[in-house]
Amino acid sequence: MAGDPIKPKSTGDVTSARTGTRNDGRVPEAKPSTSEDIAAFVAKARAMSPHSAGARGRLVFALDATMSRQPTWDMACTLQADMFREAGSLGSLDIRLVYYRGFNECRATGWVSDSAQLARLMGKIDCQGGNTQIGKVLSEARREAVASGVRAVVFVGDAMEEQVDDLCAKAGELGLLKVPVFMFQEGHDPTAEQAFREIARLTGGAWCRFDPGAAAQLRELLRAAAAYAAGGREALLALAKTTSGAAALIGQMK
Repeated sequence: MAGDPIKPKSTGDVTSARTGTRNDGRVPEAKPSTSEDIAAFVAKARAMSPHSAGARGRLVFALDATMSRQPTWDMACTLQADMFREAGSLGSLDIRLVYYRGFNECRATGWVSDSAQLARLMGKIDCQGGNTQIGKVLSEARREAVASGVRAVVFVGDAMEEQVDDLCAKAGELGLLKVPVFMFQEGHDPTAEQAFREIARLTGGAWCRFDPGAAAQLRELLRAAAAYAAGGREALLALAKTTSGAAALIGQMK
């Protein structure tokens, strides 16, 4: 998209979560955890149920919005409605968009419950050059999982430029919370693949590759993730009988 990035100015556009996000929508830097913090976190993780009865499904939808990602960002804007449609046949779904771009910019929206609103938010965001910030995405997902419950995380990207051990530590925390991360990789970068596969393994999620510009492949993967977020493993198993994307995910999940 051409022009300067548009920063939302009202809570109707992008709102901060009650916890874990600053008022300007930026995801805060992660702070070192004390031993007491870690003990409390582990205790809460063990006590939590990943799928509370009657709860709305909650999915963190994370995208790399660096410069090379513009074509895929536009494609995701179109395909995100399929996630809501798939979830609608199973129950309900709220989506929180998290994206990074430019110099040290990582932002998160509030929880969105319909595709038109999410499409409007995504349409205001343009891609900017910068390095990957996957660690911030994982930290934000962990904060939301503890604060309000998250059933799954979807990440769409093509590169990884961070310390893989640091990412794995954050992924392990999500694994304790039983929040699977579905890592959808565009292209064939071997460094990204190694990291994405390990993040998926540590969280009990799945890694899948899709070809650059392959809307049909990405659509299937997003539908499968939405099915899991709305209806859990049973819904994903049912969808796997008819779509290859769901079968690819369920085949890897623990």
